[in-house]
Amino acid sequence: MRMSGPERRAQVLGIAATEFANHGLHGASVEAIAHEAGITQAYVFRMFRTKKALFLELVGAAFDRFSDGMARAAEGAGGLDALARMGARYHESLADRTTLMLQLQGFAACGDSEVRDLVRARFAHMWDTVAGTTGLDPVTVKSFLAFGMLLNNVSALDVAELDEPWAEGVRTRVQAGLFEHITTDTNRAGCGQGPGGQL
Repeated sequence: MRMSGPERRAQVLGIAATEFANHGLHGASVEAIAHEAGITQAYVFRMFRTKKALFLELVGAAFDRFSDGMARAAEGAGGLDALARMGARYHESLADRTTLMLQLQGFAACGDSEVRDLVRARFAHMWDTVAGTTGLDPVTVKSFLAFGMLLNNVSALDVAELDEPWAEGVRTRVQAGLFEHITTDTNRAGCGQGPGGQL
């Protein structure tokens, strides 16, 4: 069946998302993407110019799905209430393994300056989404996003079925009040600093 241009583009993005999520920027095969889509590699390059451009589009969208989902979940709320809603939405987003793995593949490819610039910008957008919506201090925002990065890695490891103490520990549910005691003031009052300053 003949597809329109936008339909074909959406099809290739879907196939390429899985390919890049599984194999990363350098391991993914444009030939495999084209073969599954039933088109030529030349057609893929006409749509996206380069393999890296296709990767960048997918990685950027993967970060934005998390950020935009959290923003929608917290609409009309602020402070710790907004943060709790964002946390619940973030946890739900982890079920989208392809999007999750695309984010991690983006971090892994940050040795490439173009990838690093894109991931920096998308991570900054995620930070601004959390900080701007909640109005909370930087230490709380950092703690929230750090916990999110741990959840990303746990989901990537697919520990849901493992019957081991460490796996049970990392599956522990986060309660809404987790971040209530974490503020810039309480952080300064402690001694949690490394050789380079505040952690």
